[in-house]
Amino acid sequence: MAKTKGFNVLHNLIHIATEISQISTFHSLIKTQCFDLSRRITFLIPLFQHLVNDAVFVPYEALVSLQEAFLSAKDLLRFCSQSSQLYMILEREKIKCKFTDLASHFEQAINEISYDKIDISEELKEQIALVASQFRRAKEHFVPPGLELYEHLLSIYNQSCDVTAESDALRLICEKLQFVSAEDIEKESLALHKVIVDGGGYYEKSLQGLSAVLRKIDDFLFKDSENKGDDCVEKRPQVLSSGDLPPQTSELCANLCCQSPVVPEEFRCPISLELMKDPVIISTGQTYERTCIRKWLDTGHQTCPITRQIVSSPILIPNHVLYNLISNWCEANGVEPPKRLESLRLYKQTSDGSSELIDLDSLMRKLISRYIEDQRCAAGELRLLAKHNSENRKLIAEAGAIPLLTDLLFTPDAGTQEHAVTALLNLSIYEENKERIMASDAVPGILYVLKNGSMEARENAAATFFNLSSVDENKMIIGASGAIQALVTLFCEGSQRGKADAASALFKLCIYQGNKGRAVKAGIVPKLIEMLTEPGGEMRGEALAILAVIASHPDGKAAIGSMNALPILAELIINGSYRNKENATSVLVYICKGDPLYLPIVASHEVINPLMELAANGSERGKRKAEQLLELLGN
Repeated sequence: MAKTKGFNVLHNLIHIATEISQISTFHSLIKTQCFDLSRRITFLIPLFQHLVNDAVFVPYEALVSLQEAFLSAKDLLRFCSQSSQLYMILEREKIKCKFTDLASHFEQAINEISYDKIDISEELKEQIALVASQFRRAKEHFVPPGLELYEHLLSIYNQSCDVTAESDALRLICEKLQFVSAEDIEKESLALHKVIVDGGGYYEKSLQGLSAVLRKIDDFLFKDSENKGDDCVEKRPQVLSSGDLPPQTSELCANLCCQSPVVPEEFRCPISLELMKDPVIISTGQTYERTCIRKWLDTGHQTCPITRQIVSSPILIPNHVLYNLISNWCEANGVEPPKRLESLRLYKQTSDGSSELIDLDSLMRKLISRYIEDQRCAAGELRLLAKHNSENRKLIAEAGAIPLLTDLLFTPDAGTQEHAVTALLNLSIYEENKERIMASDAVPGILYVLKNGSMEARENAAATFFNLSSVDENKMIIGASGAIQALVTLFCEGSQRGKADAASALFKLCIYQGNKGRAVKAGIVPKLIEMLTEPGGEMRGEALAILAVIASHPDGKAAIGSMNALPILAELIINGSYRNKENATSVLVYICKGDPLYLPIVASHEVINPLMELAANGSERGKRKAEQLLELLGN
């Protein structure tokens, strides 16, 4: 019975975490804190999925505690998504308490699970430990939003500043909160009143003061617009005050809602509940706003949000009939009509310097064709389109190409596979696409290419891992996938370019502590030491950079020490480039701190003068490392 109840809670946790991941719009004032909280929660989902699938028993009370934390987090994130920015600034300490209390609750709830004792993989344990430590740091170091804004807002709120200071404060508030139009003031006014509605009148006194501040902001924007000769504030908003509140909350809500035309339900996107501007039909026959359903699919969902049926194809078909009906309704009700692209078209530079127009929808259809020639052609086109053009990278991803390219990574056709992984490499240059690629579960496919593809495909797979690992969470996921061993193999056996791509990826991945041990176990240290003495030294700099990273790991220190590498490192301090001197010094600092018996060996190689020169003229890091080694050597 307890197990059944526990599994029900686990399913609830996965469902709540999914709901939290869909809350994606936050005020810039507190966006970072909200996204950090949402991301940490998302990284707990694999634990719950594992516990459900493998029927691992966890104390029911611990799961209930986590469920309470999840529900509180969902409420807090919704509040931060919808609430008044002015209110959040004024009550910044309360906001801080909400976040820190929640972080404390999460840390305690995670520890109650005793994840280090249950039967899950070491990689998953590392992931949960990282999330717990992040909540611990958040609890101790959370920065409440807008200290500078708080001081300016308080001076206006208390009417304690002169006209000039007030004008400067209002300008700063408008800039930071992005108040530029009448519509912005209306939204903030409604958000302010929602606070008092939700609080049952408890915040009415604060609302009175903040409404007065908002009217000053409104006046400031209007006068500033007049002074600039702008026409952007033609219609001034009605800033509601507490005196405008009717006795009953329901009446207030009705009054607020009737300020604009009521959008028919069939014109609203089922996901966002907003008026659709670009309605598209998915394979289940349901219609959604293009950006909303695209985001839903990109974040790993495989079912229709309404019917829960499997979405058999990522192709989105424009709903022309509904688009025309929405446009007619907008014109009849004085609402700006929607604008959309009838078909996504991208520009491709031809060999003679001219531009060729490419139909992206057509390429998408070819990607899922049953003919390998169509798939190869489409993947090759996307590879070229994404190579140099940032706008193309964005549009290709928004069209849904990433999951389709991910599927092609396992194709037996070498040409198609090479085009697919290279297209993903080029798409990953665009920052937002990194998240899309990870959400499409592309890591196993990229790893498959890294192990089994042509040399060019393996090189580009390694470069793709390098791009993706610029995001800290991705370092952990990629490392846990088995990619470290495959990268070490390419680093040892690949072409010159392959070695360079593998080295770059290994360096970036090994910044995460857990991956350093994996690289050592994969046998990278002997190859790194060998590269330090190779004639020509093409890979010497890369080898030293990786050694400097993994030397901070206990296994790394032991492996380097066992290779009799100290004379080689000392020689590089004496005769190497500044960058190589710095990295060789960094390695020796870690080695000698770990075992002082190495110090006489280092001292015997006449490194003192080169170290003193590095301490005087090197980079900040070089100076610091040289001073540390000199201190260990007694100089």
